[in-house]
Amino acid sequence: MRNVALSLLKDLTEAHSVPGSEDAVRAIFRRELASLGPIQCDRLGSIACEHPGPPDSPRVLVAGHCDEVGFAVQQITPRGFLKLTALGGWWTHTLVSQRVRILTRSQREILGVISSTPPHFLSDSQRDKLMSLDQLFVDIGASSREEANSWGVQLGDPVAPDSAFTPMAHPDLFLAKAFDNRAGMAATIQSMQALASTALPCTLIAAGSVQEEVGCRGAQTLGSLTNPDVALVMEGTPADDTPGMDLSESQGRLGSGVQIRVMDPSAIMNRRLVDFVTATAKAAGIPHQIAVRKSGGTDAKSLQFTGTGVPCVVLGTPARYIHSHNSLIHIEDYLSAVRLVTEVVRRLDTPTVASFTAW
Repeated sequence: MRNVALSLLKDLTEAHSVPGSEDAVRAIFRRELASLGPIQCDRLGSIACEHPGPPDSPRVLVAGHCDEVGFAVQQITPRGFLKLTALGGWWTHTLVSQRVRILTRSQREILGVISSTPPHFLSDSQRDKLMSLDQLFVDIGASSREEANSWGVQLGDPVAPDSAFTPMAHPDLFLAKAFDNRAGMAATIQSMQALASTALPCTLIAAGSVQEEVGCRGAQTLGSLTNPDVALVMEGTPADDTPGMDLSESQGRLGSGVQIRVMDPSAIMNRRLVDFVTATAKAAGIPHQIAVRKSGGTDAKSLQFTGTGVPCVVLGTPARYIHSHNSLIHIEDYLSAVRLVTEVVRRLDTPTVASFTAW
């Protein structure tokens, strides 16, 4: 499973897939799952694959989000430089002098670099200030707006970080962009592949939502498309185990297993479902860690409002430095997430799912 996981993670993390332009990840989803069940999309672009269970069995949704934080071309200056607008949350400190890829309408990718003023031209006060995105630009090597247009660059073109999937010296650590949320998408795909040949007590729906990074928009239409009775939201969650953080209070340590999220500002998870998932992890000997988050949010925010309400839980692969060009995961945490979701789905029969909402 490990080698398959690494190959899939490489394909997914290197894909260009910012909010509203998730075609590349959708294509990988189709490639991996089309032989296992019917594929359908909603009209916003979220995608799902269904593996039917027994008649009238509960509908179990396992879903990640296809998109990553990125940008769109907001302006092309007369001299051919690009101005950007953000798609998702960025801290500008991470952007200066980084490479990006602009995806044109013809699917040509244009390499660019975000501007960086040499220290020789900065006053002491300027060096200590955080620049805003409006003060930065992308240099694609064009000498004019007309030249940029001739290469296919237009207003609104999606822009993604340029970063390769790279093994670290430690054999279990890997560096890439977009582990938020290609880790969740890979886990969704691999869990469906692991379970598709199994007689399940439920109908399993693997899915990828769109536009999570700009307000969990795709999850709302995905809920309408799939009509789940319970949802397992697969994520690449922020690790909190680096210098400057209180390690005694860490809830997302690399190498400590899958993260089971109890709540965040956007969603309070169904407590019975959380307890069931945690008990399953313990029974199966799967390393895990519990998280209560004071910031952030996931697609559980939107999925929980489907129909008359859907019990949700978030299962995360902790990743250092998310929402930047380079994030870091421990592959065993990812594999723990895949193991946990497969063990949970195997146990989600009708009485169990009904118990989550037996008020």
